[in-house]
Amino acid sequence: MSEYTVAIIGTGPDPANPTVKGFAMGYRHAEAYRNDDDCRLVGCADIVPENAAAFAETFDIPEDGVFEEYVEMVETVEPDIVSITVPPAIHEDIVVECAKRGVEAIHCEKPMATEWADAQRMVQECYRRDVQLTFNRQRRFGRPFTEAKRLLDDGEIGELQRVEIGWGDFYDTGAHTVDLAGMFNGDRSAEWVIAGLDYRDEDVRFGVHQENQMWAQWRYTNGVYGLVSTEPESEFVGAALLLRGSDGVIRIDAADGPMLELERDGTRTEIDVDGETMHATGKEEGRYGSKFHDRAVAEIIDSLETGREPTISGRIGLNTAEVLFAGYESVRSRGRVDLPLEIDDNPLSSLVESGALTPKPPVDEDGA
Repeated sequence: MSEYTVAIIGTGPDPANPTVKGFAMGYRHAEAYRNDDDCRLVGCADIVPENAAAFAETFDIPEDGVFEEYVEMVETVEPDIVSITVPPAIHEDIVVECAKRGVEAIHCEKPMATEWADAQRMVQECYRRDVQLTFNRQRRFGRPFTEAKRLLDDGEIGELQRVEIGWGDFYDTGAHTVDLAGMFNGDRSAEWVIAGLDYRDEDVRFGVHQENQMWAQWRYTNGVYGLVSTEPESEFVGAALLLRGSDGVIRIDAADGPMLELERDGTRTEIDVDGETMHATGKEEGRYGSKFHDRAVAEIIDSLETGREPTISGRIGLNTAEVLFAGYESVRSRGRVDLPLEIDDNPLSSLVESGALTPKPPVDEDGA
């Protein structure tokens, strides 16, 4: 097994105070690399010098490996692997610039990009340069989800018919949940998407407009359906994730009750997931990251060693990104969107910026 040198772009501020402007995911990536015997942290870059300095001190990165400019860092320390943990609006520029500079692998945070064209370009440019590109869809490695996939593959609910999502939002959390729906269905692409949303209250996360409520349905190429109902009507689904099959149901949830449950013939059975939750942040262990992040890094390293495609590859990630952007395009076009998707932008952002979709102004204390 080789030793891989690693650098982090976008250290973020104090990870103890995450906000919608940043979750300091650089710390979570770095801890996962530090926990892997085949990785060695050699550099970090952040446009805020004090953030980079604090990060370097935490992870024992030498002073000559600390930078403000990421290009200078990549060219100076020449890392084998780069993790990019900056807002999604600048993913594309940084991924492409790193790919041009000879790194072996790029591991980037989700969501992939703020526009559909950017998501496609990152994958294309890395493919052309034989650079392994992955996105941190780390929940694929959590036991609630891997055990659900095992039950499904073992035929415990018969043939999969529909994956229902009642968890979080569409764009940000959806980068995980729609990805998991794809994983359960063999990472197939979708044929079409139809959706509706509400945006009465302005919600900007990581610099990107986020709907308040979303309903979307899509069909995969093998006839399996996906469905999502987000806040405030996520309870419509009845769980965070439901896998409906011809002979039963698999339920994944974080509410009161079992985390993972198999239902067949009217009988519900709780499935052991070794105490792991859907999130597994590791905070109870005093960690920055989680077992999920550790497993994502292990996947990156194993894929580099064996030459196989990672399960969190950029190519597979495009299946999820296409559903998300197609959902917003369905709102803009007021109809079903057949795939492949033939747009470049982010339809929700375009609707808001054009004034076609306008959040209602807040009501003051006098009701005005």
